[in-house]
Amino acid sequence: MDKRLFAILAVFTVQVLYGLNFTFAKVLMNDHSVPPFALVILRVVGATILFWAVSVFLPQEKIEKKDFLKFFVAAIFGVVINMLLFLKGLELTTPINASVIITTTPIIILILSSFFLNEKITKLKIVGVLLGFSGGILLTLLGTSDRVGDNLPLGNLLIFINVIAYSIYIILIKKLTNKYHPFTFIKWLFLFGSIMVIPFGYSDLISIEWTDFTSDAWFAVVFVVVGATFGTYLLNPLALRQLKASTIGIFIYLQPVIAGIFAIIMGADTIEFVKIAAMLLIFAGVFLVSKRPKANLN
Repeated sequence: MDKRLFAILAVFTVQVLYGLNFTFAKVLMNDHSVPPFALVILRVVGATILFWAVSVFLPQEKIEKKDFLKFFVAAIFGVVINMLLFLKGLELTTPINASVIITTTPIIILILSSFFLNEKITKLKIVGVLLGFSGGILLTLLGTSDRVGDNLPLGNLLIFINVIAYSIYIILIKKLTNKYHPFTFIKWLFLFGSIMVIPFGYSDLISIEWTDFTSDAWFAVVFVVVGATFGTYLLNPLALRQLKASTIGIFIYLQPVIAGIFAIIMGADTIEFVKIAAMLLIFAGVFLVSKRPKANLN
């Protein structure tokens, strides 16, 4: 198979896995009483075991001692804050709301890059930022949910903070990913992350009634750990070898579409005008933020 075609299929698969994950994780938390922090432990520790098992068959890289602190800090934002707030937020909001808010990631990265990496923000990108935030505000203020126990404003806020944490993580790892093979970086990232998330959800984890789990619930657990965590983090670096980061970023548009269709089919969410309007505003904002300025020919 052509390497570029394989990369495109890989990044498409990543978005499909992420898109389905919104519903599988939501169902586990709301229908099978799996606390969000306990699910984080299952997700992170399970993926860590898989990453380290696979790494045995890959070339070993030596990590400079000074970089272990950088791995640790990156794990705080990229694993601990990111995943704890994502699943807690998803417990309180809807799969479509969460997937739409996630697409603001390029906007947040742009803002942070302007502060920490001195990247220039054009007027067009400012308009994009405003459009994106308008969509998020619209979704939070006017969005509704039929599920008892949902708290959309709080859930949406936690998802948004999760996006900020993930964006900070992207900024932090910029130099590390150039220095080390992506798989080397990921296995250490998840190892540090596992150690830190266990205290948050251990009591919740041991309280789960595993004997009450149906085959569907076990499938959802396996999907979240193997597919939406290990699989996505494994395929993304492979895609990055052949495709530009900006190209991969465009595929994030697929997440709300996939998440929405699957959530509706599974009865975990409904479509409404506010969600569509917010999605269009955020999509327009991300498009303007991602648009390259025209070269000056004068």
